[in-house]
Amino acid sequence: MQVGFIGLGIMGGYMAANLQDAGYDLIVYNRTADKAQPLLDAGATWADSPAALAPPVDLIFTMLAHPEAIEETALGQDGFLAHLRPGSLWVDCSTINPSFARRMAAEAAERNVQFMDAPVLGSRGAAEDAQLTFLAGGSAEDLERCRPELESMGKRIIHVGVVGMGTALKIVFNHQLAISLAGFAEGLVLGQSLGISKEQLFDVLLGSAVVAPIATAKRPKLEAEEYDVDFPLQLMQKDLHMAAVAAYESGAALPLGNAAKEIYRLAMRSGYGESDYAAIYQFLLEEWDVE
Repeated sequence: MQVGFIGLGIMGGYMAANLQDAGYDLIVYNRTADKAQPLLDAGATWADSPAALAPPVDLIFTMLAHPEAIEETALGQDGFLAHLRPGSLWVDCSTINPSFARRMAAEAAERNVQFMDAPVLGSRGAAEDAQLTFLAGGSAEDLERCRPELESMGKRIIHVGVVGMGTALKIVFNHQLAISLAGFAEGLVLGQSLGISKEQLFDVLLGSAVVAPIATAKRPKLEAEEYDVDFPLQLMQKDLHMAAVAAYESGAALPLGNAAKEIYRLAMRSGYGESDYAAIYQFLLEEWDVE
């Protein structure tokens, strides 16, 4: 069976490669064609547009940066949704807000296409090693249809509930992740401003009850002050915005999340958007002129 994959960025490229390694015949599309070259060299087929990708496939995955890109790819002038065969399944692995996922499901249903949101937990290394966790929102039947493909890309599948619920859990997860690391970074800067060495702060804080495990994982980047990308800061800020949108729609208050969203936005304005999100520490360090 030929499988379609759209979105070959930091995560999607590795996910598609793992599908290919598992023996699936891929047809792929990406806005910048050069990112598809390793897959094409290994036998994948290139589609000139999302619309051209759709007719041969019964299953299509999208892994895109934000809702606007998904909407354009699915519903734009060269969108794939109008060209999928009836009964096809669209699995969106992007991080979006729940109401957008439900709207895409409704658009798909109008065209007799099934939809599932299945965002992932894990960054670049987990994607490369097929160790992602999928948070699935949709019917049990649709999940079973794509379970073999998901298992080729990940280690765990959690069926959260109906369409939109996978996305809901993902934005809660990234809300916690972003706030936890920003809080730790601020604590480092505070400690350093008081004369405590960064090494002593690491040794005392990491592994204690007051610091989330993500800080330990990011220690090498923070120590070296080098932020090669596992997950870009600008996408973390986008995910905090998705959480803010969802909170507004549900009537929830999000004071810490909104504050963190603006801190990450300020870091983007200072040039850290394409760095790993651990660079939030570097932004705070330089903003407050701490050595």
